[in-house]
Amino acid sequence: MKKIIVTALIALGSTTINAQETCKSPLTFSGYLETYYSFDFGNPNHHVRPGFFYSHNKHNEVNLNLGLLKLNYSKDNIRANFALMAGTYAQYNLASEPDLLKNVYEANVGLKISKGHNLWVDAGIMPSHIGFESAIGKDCMTLTRSILADNSPYYETGVKIGYTSKSEKWYLAAMYLNGWQRIQKIDGNQTPAFGTQITYKPNAKMALNWSTYIGNEQPDTDRKWRYFNNFYGQFKVSKTTSLIAGFDIGVQQTATKNGQYDIWISPVLMAQYKPTPKIQLAARAEYYQDEKGVIIATETENGFKTYGFSANFDYLAADNMMFRIEARTLNSKDDIFLKNHNPIDSNVFLTTSLAISF
Repeated sequence: MKKIIVTALIALGSTTINAQETCKSPLTFSGYLETYYSFDFGNPNHHVRPGFFYSHNKHNEVNLNLGLLKLNYSKDNIRANFALMAGTYAQYNLASEPDLLKNVYEANVGLKISKGHNLWVDAGIMPSHIGFESAIGKDCMTLTRSILADNSPYYETGVKIGYTSKSEKWYLAAMYLNGWQRIQKIDGNQTPAFGTQITYKPNAKMALNWSTYIGNEQPDTDRKWRYFNNFYGQFKVSKTTSLIAGFDIGVQQTATKNGQYDIWISPVLMAQYKPTPKIQLAARAEYYQDEKGVIIATETENGFKTYGFSANFDYLAADNMMFRIEARTLNSKDDIFLKNHNPIDSNVFLTTSLAISF
C-alpha cells in the first residue's frame, strides 16, 4: 500500500510540473535602470563632456544614463522584442532620429526558417552586431564605454539572417541595414548598407569575433563608401580573471568616385579581476586615431590621436544591483580638450553609477 501511495504522489508531482511548463507564458518582462554622476576636471560650464562621448556624458549633475523597460515574446519558431528607454544615452545617441523613435531601444520580430537548423531571420531595430560593449552597463567590464564603443554603432535597423551551429561554437550572420547606427535613412541616400558577423567559441573560456560594415553615410550625390572591421577576443583566464582585446579599423573615401581613403584605427585592452563574489576590479587601456576626422572631427593639425587609461571598482550590493566608481584619463597629441575654457591636451574625470536590473 505504501509503495502505491508513493508512486501516486510522484506521478501527481510530475503532472503538476508538466502542467506548469505547459502553462508558461511566452511573454517575459524585464527592466534596467542606471543612474550616474560624473565630474570632469575640465569643468565645462554647459555640463556636457567632450562631444565624442555619448554615454555618461553629463558633468557635475546626477542623471539617468539609461532607463529601460523591455517586453520579450518567444514561442516555437517566433520571437519578438520591444523596449522603450529614457536617459542621456537615448538623448545623445538618437539625437538625429525622428521624435517618435528617439525612445525606442529595440523593436524587432524574428522567424525561425529551418526545422533542422538554428536559422533565424530578424527584422526591425536591433542591438548592433559590432563591438563587445553595449548600452547596458551591467553587461560591460567598465562603468563608462570606450571611445571605440561610443563612436561605432550601438544599434542598427534592417534585416538579419543568423545561424548558430549545433555545437554552438559558431555564429554566422549577414545584415541589410539602413546605415551606420540609423533608424531613419539620410535624406537623398538610396545606397544599401551591409554587415556581417562571425563568432567562434571553441570552449566556454574563449570567444573570437569579426564584424564588418559596408555603406555610404552621405547623400548619393556625395557618395563616399565606408568599409569597417571590428575584431575582438574575450578570454576567461581563470575563475577570477577575464580579458578582452579589441581592434577596430575603418576606411572611407576622401571624395566621391575617388580611389583614396581616409583611415581610422582603435585598439583597446581590458582586464577584470574578481577577488570576492561581491567585488570586481577592472582596468582599461585604449587608443583612438582619426587623423582626417571621419568619425571624430577636431579641426586641429594632427586630428584626433588620443590614448587613455581607466580604473574601475564595482560592488555588487545584490544579485541585481551594482555600485560602480571609475577614474579615467585621456591624453591627446593636440589641444582638443578644454579646462576652464582654455585648450589643453588632457582630460581627467571621475564617474559613479548605481544600477539595478529586474
